[in-house]
Amino acid sequence: MAPPSAEVDTANSPELRQHVKDTTKKTPSSSFPKPLKYSGSLDEYEHCDVTSVIGREFPKLQLSKILEDDAKIRDLAITVSQRGVVFFRKQDLTNQGLKVLAQKLGKLSGGPKEAGLYRHPLSNYKQNFAIDEDGAQDDEISLISSEQRRGWYKDKYGHTKVLASGGWHSDFTFEHNPTDYGVFKVVEAPEDVGGDTIWASAYEAYDRISPFFQKTADALTATHRNPNFHSQARNGGFELVQGPRGHPDNVVDKDADAYEVVHPLVRTNPVTGWKSLFTGVNSLRDGNINGVTERENEILKDYFKQLFVENHDLQVRNRWGKNDIAIWDDRSVVHVATNDYFGKRTAYRVSSVGEKPYFDPNSVSRREALNSL
Repeated sequence: MAPPSAEVDTANSPELRQHVKDTTKKTPSSSFPKPLKYSGSLDEYEHCDVTSVIGREFPKLQLSKILEDDAKIRDLAITVSQRGVVFFRKQDLTNQGLKVLAQKLGKLSGGPKEAGLYRHPLSNYKQNFAIDEDGAQDDEISLISSEQRRGWYKDKYGHTKVLASGGWHSDFTFEHNPTDYGVFKVVEAPEDVGGDTIWASAYEAYDRISPFFQKTADALTATHRNPNFHSQARNGGFELVQGPRGHPDNVVDKDADAYEVVHPLVRTNPVTGWKSLFTGVNSLRDGNINGVTERENEILKDYFKQLFVENHDLQVRNRWGKNDIAIWDDRSVVHVATNDYFGKRTAYRVSSVGEKPYFDPNSVSRREALNSL
């Protein structure tokens, strides 16, 4: 059974259904960034919220038409951070356009000056998969290929014998400076249907925790550890991309056996000022919650995973069409691909690198912010 919801009824609360423009709560002065205010520049475009908690879709807006409008891209970043993930259909944005968009989303929303686009350790051109039909090589664009994946995992078929819930994650939480915005374009959707992606709100997961236990979680840190890339590289003869991976601090000793870093368990999103449960779900599979006993660590990790996986009302599911784009805030959602197809599925992802995760004691939860309007 899933953990019960807290006192607020998310499905029926009118505050959670309305269009949010300024959802920050006045708090004492802080040394951390102040949340950003949405200016309303995207209101002219048709849009709808996919669920009351997470997701928004702009069914007709072409991102290429607003790419040079910094005010609209800034508002888009704010919208993505508030709604978790935003969807666009049948986009004509090129791969280079994806890079421009991702970089602007990060910079215009206050991202670190020294940060750039993320360079994935493994999903890059060095694995003999070009990022387009012309054979271009660019390790700031990650190729997400079913053919590549099946080569890594020796999996020639769509369905596996493991629990699908084992795939939930946030991207690159093992880095000192993880990514903030991910821009994902599917250029080849499976002909046999399937291959959906599901996102879950880390804001809402935090709000599902009791106030008493929230205070405990606020004070904890967690060690994020990923040994998989190193083992895949050794087993498959791959060459990992060395640092810096989008930020000067994203480096690792070439002889290390894993990527490993400590982050706060509860993270403040600087764009919204809201708290989220920053476990990354499977990002802690090989890591641990610090300062607790071994048994407590197991219990807490299972409980936090359960919050994301078993509460369908904090999730949103997207069925991909050719050239659809999703943009999400890696700080405040987790996601998983649905491996239920047998055909090819090809996508490109570009991610901007954000700030080092932090917890601002003056920040508020999403529900607190919306209920204070």
